[in-house]
Amino acid sequence: MVLQSSLKNCLQLSCVLRTPKAGFRSTTSGGLIIQSVSNDVYQNLAVEDWIHDHMNLENRQVLFLWRNSPAVVIGRHQNPWQECNLRLLRQKNIKLARRRSGGGTVYHDLGNINLTFFTTRKKYERMENLKVVVKALKALRPQLDVHVTDRYDILLGRQYKISGTAAKLGRTTAYHHCTLLCNADKFVLSSVLKSPYKGLKSNATPSVPASVKNLFEEDPSLTCEMLLDAIAEEYAKQHHIDHHITLINPADEAVLPGINKKTKELQTWEWVYGKTPKFSVSTCFNMVYKDSVLDVKVDMDVKHGRIEVCDIDLPEQWLPPALCSELVKSLTGSKFCPNETTTLATTLLRVCPQDDELHRRWNLLCENMIMLM
Repeated sequence: MVLQSSLKNCLQLSCVLRTPKAGFRSTTSGGLIIQSVSNDVYQNLAVEDWIHDHMNLENRQVLFLWRNSPAVVIGRHQNPWQECNLRLLRQKNIKLARRRSGGGTVYHDLGNINLTFFTTRKKYERMENLKVVVKALKALRPQLDVHVTDRYDILLGRQYKISGTAAKLGRTTAYHHCTLLCNADKFVLSSVLKSPYKGLKSNATPSVPASVKNLFEEDPSLTCEMLLDAIAEEYAKQHHIDHHITLINPADEAVLPGINKKTKELQTWEWVYGKTPKFSVSTCFNMVYKDSVLDVKVDMDVKHGRIEVCDIDLPEQWLPPALCSELVKSLTGSKFCPNETTTLATTLLRVCPQDDELHRRWNLLCENMIMLM
C-alpha cells in the first residue's frame, strides 16, 4: 500500500473535492480512499460533515480513515453527564465531542482506528461495510476469530467487542462510521466512560455497555498501519478501484472550503453540551462541617444545557434564606457547568456580609453544587 502525500496528489484531491456539486457528475467516477493527517477529533468529525454536505456521491464511494488523540465522542442525541465522567475528562485533558450521527459513546485514542463509509442513501449498507473490515482482518491474520453481529458490532472471540457502529442518513447521502480497537488504553476507556453523577433522569439515548478487547492483545505483531492498509486494500477490491490512500489535511481551506467553520461549530459549548436532550437532577449530598453532617437536597431541570428550574433545600439557619435564594436565582438560566457556577458563586460572595463563618459555609455549599456538574 502506498501513501501518496505529494503536492501533486493534494492538488488532484483538491480538484475532486472542490468541484461544484453539480460538476461531480462529470468528474471521474468510482471510489476514493482518503486518510486524515490530523489527530484532532473536531477536525476529523468536520471532514465527515464536509463530505456529507458537499460531495456528490452518485457515482462514487468514499472511505475516510482517521485516528484521534484521546477523546470521548458521544452520539448526537446523548447526555454527556449520563455517558461519561466529565470531571475526569477535565483532569486528564481529554476532549469531549458530539458527533452528528446517532449511536452510543466511544473512547478514542491513537490505539483506535476510525472508518467512515460514504455512499448515496440508496446504496447505504452497513453490513457490507463491516464485512469489508472482517475480510481485511482475516486476510491479514486468518486465525483471528472475528464476526459481525446483528447489532452491527464486530466481535473478537465471540464475546469481546472490537468495533461499534453509528450512522447518519441524509436526504440523498449517507455515511456509516465504525471504530476498531487496536491498542487503546482500556484503563482510561473504562474510567472515563463511567458516569459518577447521581439522581440524573433523562430520555437521551443511553449507551449499551460491552466487554471490549484490543486486537493487539490477540496478536501483538499487528500495527495500526497494517490494519489501515489491509482495510483500504479490501475496500478497493470490493469497489474495483485503485487502492492507494490519499492523505488530506482537515484544516486546508483550499481543499475543503468552509471546513474551519465546521470545526469551530463542533467545539462550541452550545453544540457539545447545549444539544443535550432535556434532563433532571434530583439528588442529596452530605456536607461535613465542623462536628456536624448536614443533608442537602437539590432538584434541577436542565434544558439546552442550561438550568431551567432550581431548588436547594438545606437546614434552616445554616445560611441566610436571602443568600440561598440569591444563589437559586443566579443559577436559574445559567449553564449547567462548573466554570459558570464558580463564577456566579464568586460574584455573589463579594456582596455577602464580611463574616468568615458565613463565607466558609457558602464556599462549602458551592463546592458541593459544582461537584454535581
